Amino acid sequence: MRGDGLLSHDLLPGEKGPQDACGVFGVWAPGDEVAKLTYFGLYALQHRGQESAGIAVSDGGNIVVYKDMGLVSQVFTEASLESLHGHVAIGHTRYSTTGASVWENAQPTFRSTATGHIALGHNGNITNTPELRVRLRELSTKSGELPLGGNIEMTSDTDVLTSLIASHPDLSIEAAAMLELPHVRGAFSLVFMDDDALYGARDPQGIRPLVLGRLERGWVLASETAALDIVGAAFVREVEPGELITIDGQGLRTQRFAEADPKGCLFEYVYLARPDTTIAGRGVQATRVEIGRMLAKEYPVEADLVIPVPESGRYAAIGYAQESGIPFAEGLVKNAYVGRTFIQPSQTIRQLGIRLKLNPLRDVIAGQRLVVVDDSIVRGNTQRALVRMLREAGAREVHVRISSPPVQWPCFYGIDFATRAELIATGLSVAEICTSIDADSLAYVSLDALVEATTIPADRLCRACFDGVYPVQIPEPQIVSKQVMDAIERRVAKTPELTDLPLLQPDDGRA
Repeated sequence: MRGDGLLSHDLLPGEKGPQDACGVFGVWAPGDEVAKLTYFGLYALQHRGQESAGIAVSDGGNIVVYKDMGLVSQVFTEASLESLHGHVAIGHTRYSTTGASVWENAQPTFRSTATGHIALGHNGNITNTPELRVRLRELSTKSGELPLGGNIEMTSDTDVLTSLIASHPDLSIEAAAMLELPHVRGAFSLVFMDDDALYGARDPQGIRPLVLGRLERGWVLASETAALDIVGAAFVREVEPGELITIDGQGLRTQRFAEADPKGCLFEYVYLARPDTTIAGRGVQATRVEIGRMLAKEYPVEADLVIPVPESGRYAAIGYAQESGIPFAEGLVKNAYVGRTFIQPSQTIRQLGIRLKLNPLRDVIAGQRLVVVDDSIVRGNTQRALVRMLREAGAREVHVRISSPPVQWPCFYGIDFATRAELIATGLSVAEICTSIDADSLAYVSLDALVEATTIPADRLCRACFDGVYPVQIPEPQIVSKQVMDAIERRVAKTPELTDLPLLQPDDGRA
């Protein structure tokens, strides 16, 4: 699991792999230390965002928000948590996909309303933020009041959404959310709160995950079931796509603001979710082992050892070894305490490269034919450095196996991949990539096999980063690079049913 903030694609200085937008957590539990429960919940979700962290707590009369840049363990201290008193809290770990990586865009966001306060945390990416800005301006003109002291030039989609819900002086937060959420497009799993209640909502496609748990004296909402486990909450169910949940002194109630059209993110199974998380009743670890088995069936090779790239390739490597009968071995040791460094290495130090975070076990590797299993290839730089390192350690052959299909398309729903121009699979064939990273062979699991391993029907999964089929509106051409849109248009031409999809603007300029 990637809970220490070290990603397998972050092994080279300056190399960035796929990043999930955020992790969200909420708790309603009178009599419990909700700030500390939220802290530990965020700790379990650290892998979903490492740029900033924040917690909002209400005692029934006021909401206090404490947030800063950095990891959860860096932002909060015993003293800061002791100062956050209340019965309801939400928390957030952030990686920016819309808006700059600055303190002002850290979450939870906060607004005052005519009847109280609202704090909100968001995982995902809203694709029609410019439309929502227009709606917010119209609502503000009608009411004669502007949120944020007259400033609606906000730099993140979450700011706009929070202000929209806060912009109805004659409605409760619950009623305002039911009014506004049907206007929102894209991926959004939300936890938010007013002075007394906790709310959770999930977009009609359920692209990003959100689950509900039960405490002895309250309720929990979280991005992953692993966060329920860490605070001792029993898993109840997933929040349904298109559902708004309200939890307050009267209990738990649920409403539907849109019909469900499930399209859960396939990349959660490959890379984003913790292996000890459960999605749709199946453990992520079991899915990853099954993907490895299928990879071995599809692309066998004669070899002496199967080794994982820690940590994200571990379970697929176990499955590959089980299916192939080739022994599994630990051939690479990860320094678990490196984490993310803000020290920029000089060229001389950069040439040391991957050794800072991974080191080979020469006694295991020397003279062996290796199958090296990883979760994905982004730019190819990490795999190129890995292959070179293994050969220098004496490996006789290096066969690379990848537990996802080639990533060729941008994500508009909350994952920050490299740009399409940077994705190695968009410009090179598998044979060319194999040559580029200097492997003896290279193979990716097929999309059909990956989908089968999840046990979820293909039409209930978002597979856009692999096949270019976007289940929700995609941005207008002027918002993203011409190269991306040209590629999408080619895909649409090949897939007639996509021509009916309307094109909306996102709040980011990612390609």
